[in-house]
Amino acid sequence: MRRMKWRKISDEEVTSVVLSPDYKESTIKSRFNAFKKIADRTIKVNYKESDDEIYVITAVVKTTNERIIQ
Repeated sequence: MRRMKWRKISDEEVTSVVLSPDYKESTIKSRFNAFKKIADRTIKVNYKESDDEIYVITAVVKTTNERIIQ
């Protein structure tokens, strides 16, 4: 939470990225990267799903991501 605040990423933005990403990919250890362009920023959230819960591991602002900005 402290790093999200430092990066100026709100809880609402993370929720939006996870629930309706522009692009989603599988990563290691059954995790996912979700990307979404919100305003002039692209936010990447790395998370893991378990039963009925979602665990957010990281949330960062990406400067550019060619896969989403098409």
